[in-house]
Amino acid sequence: MSASPCDPLHDADVNVVGTVNLLRASVDAGARRVVFASSGGAIYGDTTVIPTPEDHPCLPESPYGTAKLCAEAYGGTFSRQAGLDFVVLRYANVYGPRQDPHGEAGVVAIFATRLIHGDPPVINGDGAQTRDYVHVDDVVRANLAAINGEPGVYNIGTGVETDVNTLYRMIAAACGTTGDAEHGPAKTGEQRRSCLDPTFAREHVGWTARIPFEEGLRSTVDFFRNAR
Repeated sequence: MSASPCDPLHDADVNVVGTVNLLRASVDAGARRVVFASSGGAIYGDTTVIPTPEDHPCLPESPYGTAKLCAEAYGGTFSRQAGLDFVVLRYANVYGPRQDPHGEAGVVAIFATRLIHGDPPVINGDGAQTRDYVHVDDVVRANLAAINGEPGVYNIGTGVETDVNTLYRMIAAACGTTGDAEHGPAKTGEQRRSCLDPTFAREHVGWTARIPFEEGLRSTVDFFRNAR
């Protein structure tokens, strides 16, 4: 089980109380705007619309998603009461060079590192669960666009879903390996599908993902291979 369901109080302390502290400090310092890194997949939960737009009901399945949604609400309160511009970026699954390959998240980094070292990755469940993978360089551009863009809530994703089995085959090809992945037990409460509609971000802040997935995977594998 992931860390969030095991210790929801710690998760709330970091993601809710930590955000409130940041918002208070921003107002005290006279900051004009806060760009908040939220989570598209965790906030929406399992949805009825794929790709999922920003106005879809938010039904988080994890304490982490609930904490992120609560932090968004606090940002809205500070915006109304203190005049602080608050921009929410709901990230899809971010991947790319320098991602931590040893945590519970970051499946691209985890798979790539294990394959490079000759260890078979473990896929949770049947591997049919899907995610929307967005390269870190595109996320950096989204953050920069949000600095001067229109305040609001924006999905930062590609609008393309990829299942974990396909992801594994793509990373294996980039690593030059052909072995099969191992399958372990499914994670309790894990979403089956997650994919974000980026239309609103394109129309209102001029952002769209540019890096093709296969290209991004190759550069990520190259980074971990060179860092070995």
